[in-house]
Amino acid sequence: MAAHDAAPADRSASLKPNAIGFVDALVIGLNSTSPAYSLAAVIGPIVALVGIYAPGVMFASFVPMLLIASAFYYLNKVDQDCGTTFSWVTRAMGPWAGWLGGWAITMTGVLVVGSLADVAVSFALLAVGLDSWVDYAFVRQSLTVLVILVMTALCVIGTELSAHVQNVLILAQVAFLLVFVGVALYSVYAGTSAYDSVEPSVDWLNPFGAGGAALTSGLLLGVFIYWGWESAVNLTEEVEDSATAPGKAGVWSTVILLVTYVSVGFAVVAYAGPAFLAENAEEEEFIFAQLATDVLGGWDWILLLAVSTSAIASTQTTIIPASRTALSMARRKALPAYYGHISTRFRTPDVSTWWVAGIAIAWYLAVNQISANALFDSLTALSLLIAFYYALTGIACAVYYRRHLFRSVRDFLLIGVGPVAGAALLGWLLVRSVADMSDPANSYSGTSWLGLGPPLVIGIGIALVGVVVMCVWRLRAPAFWAERPGVVDPRLVLGEEN
Repeated sequence: MAAHDAAPADRSASLKPNAIGFVDALVIGLNSTSPAYSLAAVIGPIVALVGIYAPGVMFASFVPMLLIASAFYYLNKVDQDCGTTFSWVTRAMGPWAGWLGGWAITMTGVLVVGSLADVAVSFALLAVGLDSWVDYAFVRQSLTVLVILVMTALCVIGTELSAHVQNVLILAQVAFLLVFVGVALYSVYAGTSAYDSVEPSVDWLNPFGAGGAALTSGLLLGVFIYWGWESAVNLTEEVEDSATAPGKAGVWSTVILLVTYVSVGFAVVAYAGPAFLAENAEEEEFIFAQLATDVLGGWDWILLLAVSTSAIASTQTTIIPASRTALSMARRKALPAYYGHISTRFRTPDVSTWWVAGIAIAWYLAVNQISANALFDSLTALSLLIAFYYALTGIACAVYYRRHLFRSVRDFLLIGVGPVAGAALLGWLLVRSVADMSDPANSYSGTSWLGLGPPLVIGIGIALVGVVVMCVWRLRAPAFWAERPGVVDPRLVLGEEN
């Protein structure tokens, strides 16, 4: 089956081809993970679990991401569809599994966009000395909604403009992090740290140093700081050399993130010491703000802006996979046709983009009415959706390429064993996540919803709503469900790879 047989015949109503290049796609993949914010959010909890071996856990967490990135690369070679997992799983495993994969991607955007914008606003206020404003819910939430609307408008106005904004944000973010790492490590070796600092050691890269149980829990946190790199692949129809460049951008994103995370992990653990970080793990990103003040003094705004720009960038890039997945689903008649509308002026999926933003704003405001902890619980539920669609993609890669796996050792490992191993690891982490979330004591709020932890209830609820919507749409518009799974056309793939 050709890669674009389901695309609209009217090219004026299609996404704008060759709008951005490889570097732009790479930057968008990096920013979508929100590296500075991700580090701020998880470094304390990971250290609380594994101590000085936090860099090792971050390294181990990279492994399944790289394996799944390989699946994205090879699947994108044969199907340059902006719906990525939805389209690939549909072709490999059928419409039911494909629809659920698309639903999972779309809902991750809805769950996380509000929180990212909230963090962006909070850290920007801290950076300019308006600390008291952070505690005023109305002001903070109003500014958060404004950030979401502005970032959504940028997404709609054009992919090129989005890429230019992302390029600036990633440069600022990486520069700020490098300054922090350099000053923190200098303070450690100069003996000027305000905490019980520890000189870094290569032994910290051993993920098994703290034991198996601690490693498992650490991986549950570590894996998901890499989430989001696949936004580069969701832009496949708008990237130059769409058959290979988006997939390569996804793979390289994970590698660059690995270097960034491990470097900052070494600097933070060495400067503050594992005891302090473990004792204050529940403070999460605001401990990062405290460390910024201690490390950089009056220049702490540098790191605060790094976290803010990281969250702003991710707010924008997280909208991309959700909106383009909805577009792809609508083109295949898996969702109502209006979600597939493309702006004739900007050549972007305007309707689905604004819908994602609108639902994300409604979710953010509604959950905040329950409690701030409920918002954090909804983010924890993300792990279930992420693990599900990543694992589904890994399996789909091996299934789709099943007639080609034994052409060479390389194909067998990179297209078969690797993606399946990544899917298996993520499946195991998914099961562990469900077990952990079933205990209300493990949630941020510590409360019980229906006898379970709120994150698990939220995750199950989203899955059930998806199943209901899918079944209703199956009855109303059965055309999509007539599709049958297939295999790769050997004329389309692998020729230049071997």
